[in-house]
Amino acid sequence: MDPKRVRDLLEGVKQGATSVEAALAELKDLPFADLGYAAVDHHRALRQGAPEVILGQSKTPAQIVGIARELARAGQNVLVTRLDADAAREVCAALPDLKYAPLARTATLEQTPIPALGTRPVSLVTAGTGDLPVAEECAETLRMLGVAAERVYDVGVAGLHRLLHRRDVFERTGIAIVVAGMEGALPSVVGGMAAGPVIAVPTSVGYGVSFGGIAALAAMLTSCASGIVVCNIDNGFGAAYAAARILRARERY
Repeated sequence: MDPKRVRDLLEGVKQGATSVEAALAELKDLPFADLGYAAVDHHRALRQGAPEVILGQSKTPAQIVGIARELARAGQNVLVTRLDADAAREVCAALPDLKYAPLARTATLEQTPIPALGTRPVSLVTAGTGDLPVAEECAETLRMLGVAAERVYDVGVAGLHRLLHRRDVFERTGIAIVVAGMEGALPSVVGGMAAGPVIAVPTSVGYGVSFGGIAALAAMLTSCASGIVVCNIDNGFGAAYAAARILRARERY
């Protein structure tokens, strides 16, 4: 339940259009609904401005469907992340209104309008094509949070002229999310060009010595460029959520 829905409900009670009993029925599942295998947090949109997100990884299709149905029943939009193609077929068969994005491995249901967050888009930058699944997870999450994204893909340091050709993007955007594997050098370069916050996301893309993204993570954590913050390996969702929190804090304070 989001702040607008609660406000409308209270206004309805105040004006006599909604009975106290009807309002109680609407609010009965706050702060959460216990499904046995999950306690669905209906209070999160009130606390943080966005509803609970379902991590599909390690959940059964039946569990994902149950949580998604509960969120939808309460009037929330639904975002499922890390949903592989096999599980997606079962989940979308049970919930036909879900839209699956195979590259991002996300499924979404939009049943209420998503208000725009921020006045400028976020630049979403990738080093290589292999980083696209993480970047698109980030893009889908940003979209569901109301944040516009301007994509700048495949501009890694192996061909730095590609990034320099797009440097005007950083004049139009307030926050940069930079997704890179291998040695993880790209966030340092962007950090030296962009004025706003830079959120770095290491990916597990790389050859053996990259240690599944640990090399990129270490490089980003020790970046020479000041003010870069780093998410965990392959965590495009976390980067998007961090950007949204920055934007929401700007609006609030």
